[in-house]
Amino acid sequence: MIESRLGVAAESAFVTAIAAGRITVIDLTAALYQRCADLIDTYTDLGLGLVDSSLIAAAEQHSQNRIATLNHRDFAVVRPTHTDAFELLPEPA
Repeated sequence: MIESRLGVAAESAFVTAIAAGRITVIDLTAALYQRCADLIDTYTDLGLGLVDSSLIAAAEQHSQNRIATLNHRDFAVVRPTHTDAFELLPEPA
């Protein structure tokens, strides 16, 4: 999705940030997969998929309020368990 929306350079920068340790990749546990299923069931009208629901579940588990996403429409609707709402990045222009 990064490449298709922002280009190859942005995708490369993202992967480089992971390799450099500036972005941490986590493995989903059984509990996080279950939370994903719950979110998908709760937000059926959004068509919330595994990628977005896993980002929400991981943010909840790690008490993160800021999410980097190009999908502001869905993330603005979802109500996380640990905060009133997510701060979505990048901010709309």
